[in-house]
Amino acid sequence: MAVDAARVREMALALPEASEAPHVDRKAFRTPRKIFATLGPSGLDLNLMFDPDLRDFYCEQVPEAFAPVPGGWGRMGATRCDLTVVDEATLASALQAAHRLAAPKPKRPRKG
Repeated sequence: MAVDAARVREMALALPEASEAPHVDRKAFRTPRKIFATLGPSGLDLNLMFDPDLRDFYCEQVPEAFAPVPGGWGRMGATRCDLTVVDEATLASALQAAHRLAAPKPKRPRKG
């Protein structure tokens, strides 16, 4: 059931326009617009930058693997994923959802 840090990194970087950069003591995965996930230094947890609705969905569906990040970040939607218990399909879904929220907004065509 567990997903190791190397596989998390591979999955995150396979998403469109994703890159990796250091972020405090974590590894951040980001789009050109913003961070969508951060991997903890132990490789055992991943924080996903959800909105409150996605946070609630994943925490309700898989409470053994997902929980709000404590404090203000969690209230805004940031969600901790326990990589020792999450399955790969669920993690892939969560990464894709967080990535969609961080993706660059499409440009509107100019009138005229």
